[in-house]
Amino acid sequence: MNLLLAEVAQATQRLADAGVPSPRFDAEELAAFVHGVKRGELHNVADADFDARYWEAVARREAREPLQHITGRAFFRYLELQVGPGVFVPRPETESVVGWAIDAVRAMDVVEPLIVDLCTGSGAIALALAQEVPRSRVHAVELDEGALGWARKNVEGSRVTLHHGNALTALPELDGQVDLVVSNPPYIPLTEWEYVAPEARDHDPELALFSGEDGLDTIRGIERTAHRLLRPGGVVVIEHADTQGGQVPWIFTEERGWADAADHPDLNNRPRFATARKAMP
Repeated sequence: MNLLLAEVAQATQRLADAGVPSPRFDAEELAAFVHGVKRGELHNVADADFDARYWEAVARREAREPLQHITGRAFFRYLELQVGPGVFVPRPETESVVGWAIDAVRAMDVVEPLIVDLCTGSGAIALALAQEVPRSRVHAVELDEGALGWARKNVEGSRVTLHHGNALTALPELDGQVDLVVSNPPYIPLTEWEYVAPEARDHDPELALFSGEDGLDTIRGIERTAHRLLRPGGVVVIEHADTQGGQVPWIFTEERGWADAADHPDLNNRPRFATARKAMP
């Protein structure tokens, strides 16, 4: 075992003791980042090339600073995004939301589908859709100034059109024209603050996390926005907490102009996102 791998083993134990959920992965990812190699190449780093800054990075992660803030990057589907303080770090669970959305758009058989991503944060969802649905026209909306700065960096050179605005009043010029509305909005109840992982609670912007007493305030507002934006037959896809699985589809009722409201599981088979179709007139 070379010196770096021995240090990674020590770092893994330190991170585990600190309660980090994926200590081995994070220890290796930090080692790869500091030494400028891939995780699978750590064994090739010569002992003489060991960089002591590795332990600075480990100490930051030990203090529960998000891994992605330390490395400045987050991986989402086929994307590498720039992230840091002031923007919500995209989570693996959201990849299944995007997968469903992509399948839904492809099934529409629309030549140039019009897509709106509300509460875009880093731009992860919008960029993934633009990349994987090649002829799509994608608009992304973000209210928070800090997150908007990161989104601008990420969408530069892409086909995503970024808007600074409120998801509840956004894009009236597109009313009745949109094929798909997608969102990963804030959905944590204010009463759950103390139970949120420190990586999110202490580092993600509050605007991206919390939404009223039951966590559903923003989702209720997005329901109205989505109905306004979508064409008849258009689809909305919205992420929620696994504990809200029984509640969110009931927001998208027939009385409000929706059909086929349903919940869907994430990769861990927990209810993770709801979908609905705008009813035909």
